[in-house]
Amino acid sequence: MLDPFAEISRLTQRVAGSAMRPAAMPMDAWREADRYIVEFDVPGIKPESLDLNVDHDVLTVRAERPDGDTDRQWLTAERPHGVFSRQLMLGKNLDAAKIEASYTDGVLRLTIPVAEQAKPHKVAIRGAKQSVDA
Repeated sequence: MLDPFAEISRLTQRVAGSAMRPAAMPMDAWREADRYIVEFDVPGIKPESLDLNVDHDVLTVRAERPDGDTDRQWLTAERPHGVFSRQLMLGKNLDAAKIEASYTDGVLRLTIPVAEQAKPHKVAIRGAKQSVDA
């Protein structure tokens, strides 16, 4: 017979992660004019434990929430601990050298500008000179 509490615990770990395998950082991303905005939920993470790295058009976001106090007599521990990591492929159309990051109220916000060469621009049309009949 199935233990319903074990099944609930298994499903919770699949969705929320576990201490051994933390869940991914939830992310929202959208475009505003000539830039992309990406936000990651990382509540309870100290700013100094956040790390952003760009290598060959791959942006890696890394955060760490250390394990809780082992001297405590835990009743429940549902918040994931450990290292969280997420990678985004930036491609050549984004300017990785000009990424800006801020961290407020547990949300890491990245602003990634579109590269100049990827922005819409006008193309001049060259035509044949018109001749005048004499």
